[in-house]
Amino acid sequence: MKNIQIIDAAPNATFSIFQATDDEFGEIFPGERDLEIAEDLVARVGEERAIELLNPLWQRPILKRDVKGIHGTLFYDADARREFLPNSRRELDWDERYINQAQRDLFRSHR
Repeated sequence: MKNIQIIDAAPNATFSIFQATDDEFGEIFPGERDLEIAEDLVARVGEERAIELLNPLWQRPILKRDVKGIHGTLFYDADARREFLPNSRRELDWDERYINQAQRDLFRSHR
């Protein structure tokens, strides 16, 4: 199972984490992606398939204290964030203006 953190604009700011099977994760985050915008997922796979992929996730929440890693981040209501996300949709490719020096060093060493 892979852990996906949900980032949205909800005032409750829970940023909850849900578990996906490897197959679900691979379809939500194809290739080396680990960041995705929900609206882009729907555009890529279609609304019906996106619902089929995401509905099981909502039944598999996991407590943050029990998480052994976050494998992906799924953004909802991300229009204001879209310009900041790397085009590759990989955490390792954040624009260096938006991260601190320690992150720059870490990401460079894993590219």
